[in-house]
Amino acid sequence: MISELVNRLHKGRWDPQPTQQAAVLLASAGEPFPRRMVRQGIDLAGGDGVAVVTIARMYGSSWGLPNPGLMPTKREMAVQRDQVDATLRLINAAGVECWGQVVTTRNAARSIAHVAAARGAGHVLVVCPAAPRWRRIIEGDIVRAIQRRVGAGVVVEGVEAALPAALASR
Repeated sequence: MISELVNRLHKGRWDPQPTQQAAVLLASAGEPFPRRMVRQGIDLAGGDGVAVVTIARMYGSSWGLPNPGLMPTKREMAVQRDQVDATLRLINAAGVECWGQVVTTRNAARSIAHVAAARGAGHVLVVCPAAPRWRRIIEGDIVRAIQRRVGAGVVVEGVEAALPAALASR
């Protein structure tokens, strides 16, 4: 009886990290996956599995305490799930085994590196947001941050996201 209570109290709040092995990891910090990136990932996999991960951004905490207002909304989570589902459909149509997940985190680079390690990916393709230079300087380079965390055995490449129509006309 006491052991059941202890197990219930120590039960993890989140789902366990999926560990299906994948040759390539397609990652995004919330941006849609470009089709050319999906094709490149399928080619790099060479018939092996492909994993897809996207980040639903958590915006911090108030004085170290969790705050539900800082978590992604249901709508934001649905958008991320739809992006992963659309990418998985493209990969399945090519006849390649694939898995997807949405991760809620404050630090996108750390979480993507953790997923790459858990899946044993040898190649990580990351969507680089189409942003002005000043924003990239302030927010940092996600590709370098992931490369620093995964080590030398994993190749990390950035794939430029398409510019939104409003920015492309300028």
